[in-house]
Amino acid sequence: MNRSTFLAAVAATLVLLAGCGGDDGSSSGTGDGKASGEVTVWAMGTEGEKLGVLAKEFMAANPDIKVKVTPIAWDVAHDKLITAVAGNKTPDISQMGTTWMGEFAQTGSLEPVPDDIDTSQFFEGARDTAVVDGTTYGVPWYVETRLLYYRSDLAKKAGVTPPETWDDLKAAARAMKEKAGAKYGISLAPNNWQEFLPFVWQNGGDVIEDNEMTFDTPEVVEALDFYKSFFADGLTADSVPEGFDVTQGFIAGTHPMFFSGPWHMSLIEEQGGAKLKGKWDIAPMPEKETGTSFVGGSDLVVFNGSGNKEAAWAFVKYLLKPDVQRKWYETVSDLPAVQSAWDQGELANDPHLQLFGEQLKDAKSPPPIAKWEQIASEVVNAELEKATVGGASAEQAAKAMQEKASSIGAE
Repeated sequence: MNRSTFLAAVAATLVLLAGCGGDDGSSSGTGDGKASGEVTVWAMGTEGEKLGVLAKEFMAANPDIKVKVTPIAWDVAHDKLITAVAGNKTPDISQMGTTWMGEFAQTGSLEPVPDDIDTSQFFEGARDTAVVDGTTYGVPWYVETRLLYYRSDLAKKAGVTPPETWDDLKAAARAMKEKAGAKYGISLAPNNWQEFLPFVWQNGGDVIEDNEMTFDTPEVVEALDFYKSFFADGLTADSVPEGFDVTQGFIAGTHPMFFSGPWHMSLIEEQGGAKLKGKWDIAPMPEKETGTSFVGGSDLVVFNGSGNKEAAWAFVKYLLKPDVQRKWYETVSDLPAVQSAWDQGELANDPHLQLFGEQLKDAKSPPPIAKWEQIASEVVNAELEKATVGGASAEQAAKAMQEKASSIGAE
């Protein structure tokens, strides 16, 4: 059974199970009564391992509520959640990958966000990840976006400044290679949709409009042609070897520019050590019509099978408090989705972090459609690679993306 068929079966099962509620029989309202009872939370990776710290503080302030956090490994999380939905055995709350929102909303298993949560507090791009067909089914928990990392010492040697436009980016990559002696000018993957999509957005394009795919528009073709040109001109490698770590290439100076998120700052500092101090920096995304970047991170959702929605939303609201968001950053280095949290502590004073905060004001998420991950991996990545290193023209690749994505469909 493929994923689409399975999702349809899940949705049908949920219709039959509607009204059954959770397993514990506790209050499921979201009214004004004092919340109490047990709340189960699934969280992934480091977040799952560390969330107990915040849960403990929440329980101290709300002694009538018990929060039980279950850590889930990212590589099994998606299938575990799908199985839980199909069996009506979901937790009350779960962390949710932003690109999963459309898929899980389609199953009918997610509870709409209550009106007393002000969604305007979030960065717009992050807020959009949880809106499916006009209904908000989750809230951003933490966010990440991408900036340009560059070797400032090699840029100086090449006689270039941080690129502000597409033309600047191409010129800087060429100068890094030809004047600064780097093996390549920039590190771009031949088949990474997250790296490619920002160029589409920067050029005023998109990949879906009114539930119809728009891969074959002039804006997408032009963005694809520009991305492809770095490979054609030998400014980036034709392939990414298995196990390749761009951090080491950056430190060695062979790959003096690349796009990545805030996690790479600590990696460079740890692996580069004193010898790289003062020799690298970050810059905003280069602009065409805009300087839009990619926004990712994770959302929080409450399942409509929860037997204790009032307490579940109470815990979610706690995690969205600006001071709690700041504390969460200090605990696991996750950037806050709540904008006002950026006015506190290190987030307000570190110039590099502030650059990420500024970029988040112009960052976009992929479309929250049920089949986006399938389209991204099976279509966009495959056809992108055919254009960058396989000899296909930008027009041919865009046309193939359009035809194949449309055959899969948004629903």
